[in-house]
Amino acid sequence: MQLSAQVESDERPLLVSPNGLVFHKDSVFLLNVRFRMQNRFGYFSKLDQSDEPGFETLIRRVRLRFDGFVVSPKVSYYLQLSFSRSDQDLVSGTIAQTVRDAMVYYNVNKNFYFGLGQSKLPGNRERVISSGNLQMPDRSIANSVYTLDRDAGLFAYGQIPVGKQMIMYKAAITGGEGRGQNYSNDGLSYTGRIEYLPFGTFKNLGDYSEGDLEVEKSPKLSVGFSYNVNEKTTRAGGQLGAALPNPVNMRTAIADMMFKYQGWGILGEYFNRKVDGYTLNGSNNNAMLRIPQGQGFNIHVSKMLSRRSEMVIRFAGTEPKKGYEEHIYQYRTKALGYTYYLNKHRVKFQGYFGLDSRYHPEKQSLQYPYKNRVNAMVQVELGI
Repeated sequence: MQLSAQVESDERPLLVSPNGLVFHKDSVFLLNVRFRMQNRFGYFSKLDQSDEPGFETLIRRVRLRFDGFVVSPKVSYYLQLSFSRSDQDLVSGTIAQTVRDAMVYYNVNKNFYFGLGQSKLPGNRERVISSGNLQMPDRSIANSVYTLDRDAGLFAYGQIPVGKQMIMYKAAITGGEGRGQNYSNDGLSYTGRIEYLPFGTFKNLGDYSEGDLEVEKSPKLSVGFSYNVNEKTTRAGGQLGAALPNPVNMRTAIADMMFKYQGWGILGEYFNRKVDGYTLNGSNNNAMLRIPQGQGFNIHVSKMLSRRSEMVIRFAGTEPKKGYEEHIYQYRTKALGYTYYLNKHRVKFQGYFGLDSRYHPEKQSLQYPYKNRVNAMVQVELGI
């Protein structure tokens, strides 16, 4: 059953794990306690007409996670708390969002379960992959601009075995305003996702863990498609971002894939977002025209050099919707990463070197374009 896998996932509780502190009483209670932290030192250069350069020294993430079951293994739960400033949505908001996930699940059988609470929406693969299972210190710029992120509501997950093949489906009906919101509006958010694994399942849920750490002996492929309709959202990114002066309707389509074979890994993602349902009245023009909409992409190619070492390259970017180039930045990132795994993804050292570009037509008012800005960092992750 997928629920019993050992790989950390933000879509299901860990009911079996070699890590963490485990408190267990027969078949009526299980509590698995885990923590992890990511400590970082980085540098951004100043090239061309750019923002000021500087160093980045921070605790990127500090997480405490509780999961297990009560009464029966059919009734499971997952609670995740965050404690670092950069992990609490304080960039786009003023209230610290400590609660990241708070879910209660009912496991109908080994192929279907559903839940109520706050969790990640079934959106792009890199976003759903836990930040502890990433092969680079951060997700791509395309994810930053177009991700669906977390929301509160009803969630359902299922799988259909077809011989050795597997079809997975996921759905959610949520509030549409993101995590920690205590208000409602006239619209809801609807998300659906389907995945196809033509060569069977990956070892240890490897389709939701970056890098072929398991070194698949036969080719493994997962292809996914997500679609989200967020009606009358009041945030610039749907579930994320600054508050808007007027609600908008947002539609996001995502296609992605994960391939692994003999230490090689390929992750690919494509995003397309459209926004409508608003009018410009002069006073709201600036905010409404800058709502991110257009296309995005993200490609990773990685290779395990040994049982512990991995190299990865990334090419990612975003493209504004035609007609909005004067209001929305175009981004590009070219990056090289190295990871040394001491205990797979639980304890690892990561190095990163990237060239970031941010463009816009010179006739518009957006500030600080830059081309090939150096972004370098080292990060240590430690967790149980």
